[in-house]
Amino acid sequence: MSEGGILVTGGAGYIGSHVVRQLGETGRRVVTLDNLITGFAESVLYGDLIEGDTGDRELVARILRQHDVDTVIHFAAHTVVPESVSNPLKYYGNNTCNTRNLLECCRDAGVKHFIFSSTAAVYGIPESDRAWEDSPLAPINAYGTSKLMSEWMLRDLAAASDLRYVALRYFNVAGCDPEGRIGQSTPNATLLTKVACEAAVGKREKVYIFGTDYPTPDGTGVRDYIHVEDLADAHLRALDHLEAGGGSTVLNCGYGHGYSVREVLEMVEKVNGAPLPVEEAPRRPGDPPVLIAGADRIREELGWVPRYDDLEAIVSSALNWERKLVSG
Repeated sequence: MSEGGILVTGGAGYIGSHVVRQLGETGRRVVTLDNLITGFAESVLYGDLIEGDTGDRELVARILRQHDVDTVIHFAAHTVVPESVSNPLKYYGNNTCNTRNLLECCRDAGVKHFIFSSTAAVYGIPESDRAWEDSPLAPINAYGTSKLMSEWMLRDLAAASDLRYVALRYFNVAGCDPEGRIGQSTPNATLLTKVACEAAVGKREKVYIFGTDYPTPDGTGVRDYIHVEDLADAHLRALDHLEAGGGSTVLNCGYGHGYSVREVLEMVEKVNGAPLPVEEAPRRPGDPPVLIAGADRIREELGWVPRYDDLEAIVSSALNWERKLVSG
């Protein structure tokens, strides 16, 4: 096990806070850097929290030095796809330019390992239902492109230095800490499970189904939903891989099977014990009918074994979190 510190950027956010918690539970020395614009200080349950931005070169360099950091896990990013279409420079500035700054600081400080939060959005609209790591990369929005550009920077820096990395391409992240300590608190969230659970507890008037005429069994889009606990664990397995001397790699993070929008909404209704207010709407531009991870490589390379591959478990944890937020 490495004795160096671990810097988690964006560690006060939804996914980052789950990773910080899991790292802390294993006794790792972790420090979180987050500007708290969308993150929540109370979600950082272990280690030090420093409020600041990855674009602040002096701050990043000082953290890497003072905390003897040899591993960076990088989540800090804007993630709302429609916003990336309407305001692309915001995404290239934060997601790409700030990542370049972070990587330069890592190079100068001799950071050995880098784990990057990437996205299935790098595939755009795949030619088939399943996206594999070697599928064509053709993002259709600035969010996906900003992440792909960061992957390329990582690749090229690793080729020119001793840095090794794992880039994890997330599919549809859902659910919350099963013990209810932390969860997804992002205002105006767009992820289906979060939206549906907010509607279930009365925080939203309705849930929209965007597209009911897709060539799928029930006409609605099918996605690969992965529990945030399993996704967080994949980051710890990636760290084990790098610390054991494993090479740089890019891996999909998904279960390898999907659920339709209607199936997710039906499960929320089942767990909540009441119908949801649902309204059907036209398709959104750029939404593929089906997007499922080719998920063999992550199991083979990291020995990753999901524990929460169950839609009811995902929905139950998400709904419990929404109930907690409502109750105050």
